[in-house]
Amino acid sequence: MPQSTRRDFLKTVTTASAAALALSATGCATDSVPPRTKGKSVVGLRAPKLDTVRFGIIGLGERGGPTLRQMLVLEGVRVTALCDNYRPALYAGLAVVEKAGAPRPADFGNGDEDFRRLVARDDVDAVMICTPWRWHVPMAVAAMRAGKHAFIEVPAAVTLEDCWQLVEVAEETQRHCMMMENCCYGRDELMLLRMCREGLFGELLHGEGAYLHDLRAQMKGISAGQGEGLWRIPEHLGRDGNLYPTHGLGPVAQYLSINRGDRFDRLVSFSSPAAGLVDYAAKNLPADHPRRGMKFACGDLNTSIVKTARGRTILVQHDTSNATPYSRLNTIRGTRGNFVGYPSRIYLEGRSAKPDQWDTDLASYYAEFDHPLWKKVADAAAKLPPGSAGGHGGMDFVMRWRIVQCLREGLPLDQDVYDAAAWSAVGPLSEQSVAQGGAPIVVPDFTRGAWETTAPLGVVS
Repeated sequence: MPQSTRRDFLKTVTTASAAALALSATGCATDSVPPRTKGKSVVGLRAPKLDTVRFGIIGLGERGGPTLRQMLVLEGVRVTALCDNYRPALYAGLAVVEKAGAPRPADFGNGDEDFRRLVARDDVDAVMICTPWRWHVPMAVAAMRAGKHAFIEVPAAVTLEDCWQLVEVAEETQRHCMMMENCCYGRDELMLLRMCREGLFGELLHGEGAYLHDLRAQMKGISAGQGEGLWRIPEHLGRDGNLYPTHGLGPVAQYLSINRGDRFDRLVSFSSPAAGLVDYAAKNLPADHPRRGMKFACGDLNTSIVKTARGRTILVQHDTSNATPYSRLNTIRGTRGNFVGYPSRIYLEGRSAKPDQWDTDLASYYAEFDHPLWKKVADAAAKLPPGSAGGHGGMDFVMRWRIVQCLREGLPLDQDVYDAAAWSAVGPLSEQSVAQGGAPIVVPDFTRGAWETTAPLGVVS
């Protein structure tokens, strides 16, 4: 392992372990990081229209590389700057731009802090941050304070203090700060949002979201160029909770109008034993591999239950350490029907084909309730070169298309900084609850009361 990579690895492990020890020592069942300031709200923020949106992209690996390729085919977009401290990834990104026939962007790759030169440029309007989790907040804060809009990969933050910092800096600068939760833009998720708004499920009572994904092979990645495993596996060493809550939680939060008529109030959380990664290492890694014999703090399966201010419940789960089919659960339950994902099935009182039986053929539901945004962007994507609109079944392209639309037309974003903070905060708050034997933990109101008067997210077109 190169010395710089080894130092980064040890720094990540040490930071994560220290954070977990400090968290467990507090014994606090309330919001341990109160807001330091209350700035001008960014609920419904409308930024000045941009005819052409000039993007800088930080991080060009497994997430940033596909982001770059899609941004290059979107109308009204220029990619003016690229940054990655891993030179092969940076050069690969520049090659993608050259192949697309676009102007060469400025490039930054001189160490961990070179992103600061990118955000300072006058030819960058917005920054997409596709880096390891613990860089998200410092990069987003630097971008906003430099007058740029910040778009962050998930989760937006891994500590409660960082969640508050994003909120405070967005309010201070009046810049967009959006966590790019792509799962909110899946076909089923958009259809369910429309159906919830049209009252098909009656009064909504309960939702379920998860990230169940077999990522054990990341145990092999211990050096630069080997992907997320370099930095993601060390997160399991010093933290015990839901490390990655937002993929399943984000869509459910939108169905339930969280921060727009309801909010997360408190949660409880429990973790199973940590066994899957150790078992995988014993069976698949050579005896001299650095990750053989590691002791992991994070339980394999974390289960959290969130209670909302209006009394609804949300189950959230996380497991990336065991043999399991992929699932985000994607469940919504109401007084007149239910939808459950993976596999997708629906029951609506008075509409389903047979009483008390699931409809598993959703063709008629798609025909009637497909979200207008999905239909519009699917048509646009069909006209693009093969492969340029791919990514997670199309949700990535829909999300990026929508971001650009909002920036060009001066519209509020579908997700704001309060969503980024609340959805991400379930991670560190679950750690607090687990450390205290499943004690209820109060969830901060990042909106400072604005949730009570903010209108639910509509069915945009």
